[in-house]
Amino acid sequence: MSSLRNAVKRRTHKERAQPAARSKFGLLEKHKDYVLRARDYHKKQENIQRLREKAASRNPDEFYFKMINTRTVDGVHRPQSGAKQYSSEELLLMKTQDIQYVLQKAQSEKKKAERLQSALHCIGCRPSNRHTYFAEDREEAKELEQVILSSEKKAIFPAKLPKRIKRKMAGAYKELEERKKRADEMQNIVTEMSLRKELMGKGRKRKLRDDEIVHPTSGPVYKWRKERKR
Repeated sequence: MSSLRNAVKRRTHKERAQPAARSKFGLLEKHKDYVLRARDYHKKQENIQRLREKAASRNPDEFYFKMINTRTVDGVHRPQSGAKQYSSEELLLMKTQDIQYVLQKAQSEKKKAERLQSALHCIGCRPSNRHTYFAEDREEAKELEQVILSSEKKAIFPAKLPKRIKRKMAGAYKELEERKKRADEMQNIVTEMSLRKELMGKGRKRKLRDDEIVHPTSGPVYKWRKERKR
């Protein structure tokens, strides 16, 4: 019966529209819209009442550190920066630790590249070692030559490597190039960080102009003033 009741066409109830005389007020508010608006209004009123009660029961002798660590800018509380201020000696020490860490990583990448290169050296190539034979006369030398040529033909050399091996070799060579590139980049970073550390140190220095540099380089060149050491 329920299926038949649902199959019967029912009357479509339409929402009442805003009368033409009140069109200046916009769309006609429905009951569900009024419920949402009323809930939002009462929620805001409750928050305001709660804040009024807290302000009325506040202790005038109450103190918080936020009272002196924050300030109001255009009605908005702006807390002071909590970043720690380091001295020049502490900054130099941290720079030294950073340089040592990057240098260690660069040396590690360089060693890995060297090990990988030694493993890939002369893969798929004929060995470069030679065996020397001695003959007493020309006839014996010709016989030895024929024997050597026949033995070389019988030797098994991988003229065509399998595709799986070729893919592995290509991946290994790609990894080798990436490690070499990464090691060079880290070494450049170490050089730049060392220069910045030296510039943070004591002593008067200035940046040389292009016409003052004897051996031109890609990076800037600085010159320190000579100081007498006691």
